[in-house]
Amino acid sequence: MSVHDPHHGRWKLAVLFFLHGGTLGMWGVSLASVLRAHGFELIVPYAFAATSVAALVSPLAVGALADQRCSSERLLRWLGLGSMLFLALLFWGIHRRWHPWCVLALAQVHAFWSTPTFGLTTSLVLGRLSDARGQFGLLRLWATLGWMGAGAFVSWVLEADSSPVSGWAGCAGWALTVLFTFALPPVPPPAPKPHRSWREVLGLDALHLLRHHDHRVVFVSAALVNVPLAAFYPFTVLHLMDLRVEHLLGTMSLGQITEAVTMISLASLLARVRLKRVFLAGIAFGVARYAIFALDTRSALYAGIFLHGLCYTLFVITAQIYLEQRIPQELRARAQALLTLMMSGIGSLAGTLGCGWWWLACKGPAGVRWPLFWSVLAVAMALVFVFFHASYRGRAADDPSANCGGQS
Repeated sequence: MSVHDPHHGRWKLAVLFFLHGGTLGMWGVSLASVLRAHGFELIVPYAFAATSVAALVSPLAVGALADQRCSSERLLRWLGLGSMLFLALLFWGIHRRWHPWCVLALAQVHAFWSTPTFGLTTSLVLGRLSDARGQFGLLRLWATLGWMGAGAFVSWVLEADSSPVSGWAGCAGWALTVLFTFALPPVPPPAPKPHRSWREVLGLDALHLLRHHDHRVVFVSAALVNVPLAAFYPFTVLHLMDLRVEHLLGTMSLGQITEAVTMISLASLLARVRLKRVFLAGIAFGVARYAIFALDTRSALYAGIFLHGLCYTLFVITAQIYLEQRIPQELRARAQALLTLMMSGIGSLAGTLGCGWWWLACKGPAGVRWPLFWSVLAVAMALVFVFFHASYRGRAADDPSANCGGQS
């Protein structure tokens, strides 16, 4: 099978996304509630920050390996095995109520293994498509469906919203994902370079992409968007718990409904609407989501969660497609890894620590002042909207090197 065979093997890429998304969905949303239920509420921001710390290092190095020396599916296989092992140890430590520093150490080691995996899967899939703009959205939809299915399974079947069982279910998901990598059609990696600088080994040569104005704006905006976005999963769950909402993971899956619908229509949208407007719409939905959260009612949280899928898809998935269309092929895995670094590393690290500090500042004798907490985050997201609107230039529709669909 050729790398870009339009007729065969695409279902395997959909299954890979489904398994990987489901694996992450088994435990990623429930982590905050599991930590609170076992007496670790105060380390929630730091447990989520572990992923951000890992994203500062591992994605670029892994992306460099995928671009230069090792097949993506083999890398994913080994990273999946390491993620499975340390995820099991992390949730066992939470279950046994080990010392908080031990739990955080396990969270950090697990993050070093797991953080680069989804960017690697994304690059693996994109590298096997002949028309990323037209094909990727529908394939990426399967990761969303996997996340939704996992949330429903953990919440309603296992009834493990606040149980370490969710983490062990995630380990089972990793086992299935690793096994499925053997079914993927292999694509030989580029021939290794005999002499590589330390910048190439670590993937830091991708940083020269920041010299291009629009690339720089997209990368920087991705980091800025993820500062307030980092509050979504840990603190929305805690807010739902304060409002005594049951089936937390099922409720959080509301966002994946709009995410799925948006991904289905993404190819058509990118073909007809200027890229800048798609990016801005994603940020605007992020502002609206937190503004609605500030109303501090169950129905408001349901509505805000529902908007999350629009925010995520219109900005993050569009950014991934932008890189696939605008970055030279030999740098694409590293470009996707750099995007992961900017979003899950720099942006989310600042966001988890900053939002964690803000959450503690909003706590009082009567509980968290959630309207104040979410209002400030809505303002922060609005500032990102202003920055992107003023900074992103785009190019004319008659410039074929610039387009990612219609006009840039």
